[in-house]
Amino acid sequence: MTKHNMEFWPERVDLAAAFRWTARLNMHEAVANHFSLAVNDNGTRFLMNPNQMHFSRIKASDMILVDANDPDAMTGPDAPDPTAWGLHGGIHRNVPHARCAMHVHSVFATVLASLQDSRLPPIEQTCCTFFNRYVIDDSYGGLAFEDEGERCAALFSDPKKKVMIMGNHGVLIIGDTVADTFNRLYYFERACETYIRALQTGLPLRVLPDDIAEKTAQELESYPEQDARHLAELKAILDEEGSNYAA
Repeated sequence: MTKHNMEFWPERVDLAAAFRWTARLNMHEAVANHFSLAVNDNGTRFLMNPNQMHFSRIKASDMILVDANDPDAMTGPDAPDPTAWGLHGGIHRNVPHARCAMHVHSVFATVLASLQDSRLPPIEQTCCTFFNRYVIDDSYGGLAFEDEGERCAALFSDPKKKVMIMGNHGVLIIGDTVADTFNRLYYFERACETYIRALQTGLPLRVLPDDIAEKTAQELESYPEQDARHLAELKAILDEEGSNYAA
């Protein structure tokens, strides 16, 4: 392991754990999809997964470090996946409050993104988490190369909205830390599953009033340390199993 690959070690370990658990939950897609984490003040330098490595094998030392403003980032043996560069480069170049970004094509979020109406109604507590806190992209334009990445980044203008339901595509989650972002990703997929399975019954939905949905969302946002504890427990499980994610 080179000294370069030891830089930002705690952040690398957190990212690696998030990759491993995402694969375990079957929220990955073959060797596609990407997570990134900003490591400098303005957010333009970021760690991300190497090009087309399966989430279940990614280690802390495997993470590559790129700069969204470096024109040579796509050259050399450590160049990121071109769509990862387009989407995550666009986010970290233009959305400084997006310290971490996670993009997947998880099944239930992608089903929601495939519906003509991709809104997520507050039908239960977890769905309330996202009440008025997501943006829907209705203008899918193909693979997320640089133009598409820049377009998507512009949709994150409201700092309150940290979930992008990418119509005809998947989901993009942003946050302050790996723990914060992964926790949001996990619960968004759970909320989508509940909603899609409720739709499958064909029965009327029990939709909460807006004021209760907003109250619940605020209560969940202020719930102490849930994101950090969630990731810490996942790392503890991986450690007990002898996983090499932190290598």
